[in-house]
Amino acid sequence: MKVLQPSGILDSSTTADLRNQIVAAVDGQAKFILLDLKSIDFIDSSGLGALVSAAKAVRLAGGDLYICSLTNQVKMLFDLTRMDRIFTIFENQADCFAQIQGQ
Repeated sequence: MKVLQPSGILDSSTTADLRNQIVAAVDGQAKFILLDLKSIDFIDSSGLGALVSAAKAVRLAGGDLYICSLTNQVKMLFDLTRMDRIFTIFENQADCFAQIQGQ
């Protein structure tokens, strides 16, 4: 499993870096990618779009993309945009690791 921990704001100026990290993880044969969003303060529409695109790319490569550690503001955004239905979201990294090891 590859864990990525972006920080700050996820918007049009920062999504390219995250996409590059995800592509590198997929190219490195990572089957599971975990985005730990505990340090993300804000996500705009381009950030949400980048997350959806990343999830599709990972799935096409035969892997799974998980998300954990949502801040209250990001959790509210995910609830409002129903992103919580698109992604498997965990409270923290430990919960994700326990779930994946149980598969």
